[in-house]
Amino acid sequence: MSGFGGLGLGSLLKQVQQVQENIKNVVQELRDTDFEGEAGGGAVRVKMDGHKRLKEVKIEPSAVDPAEVETLEDLVLAAVNNATEAADKAKMEKMQGATGGLPIPPELLGL
Repeated sequence: MSGFGGLGLGSLLKQVQQVQENIKNVVQELRDTDFEGEAGGGAVRVKMDGHKRLKEVKIEPSAVDPAEVETLEDLVLAAVNNATEAADKAKMEKMQGATGGLPIPPELLGL
């Protein structure tokens, strides 16, 4: 009896195992990939991994002006948000590829 769109249970289980392995590989790849964001024409740069852990913040000395602390804060925030967007985009693309086209809701993949 094959009530899974023509797939036998064994074939379905094999496909699920492959998807699990693909997702495991993507998670590792994202952990090992750095995403960068910048603001202020490169005056503030940040680097984070694919799990959105901030790894590095670089601030050009010219961006440090005691009278402009709020501007510097805004630049750091913008750079972090840029890196976060890059990590999110890569994660979604890689996870969609890892599922082999199976219709798995993004919330189940942690997206």
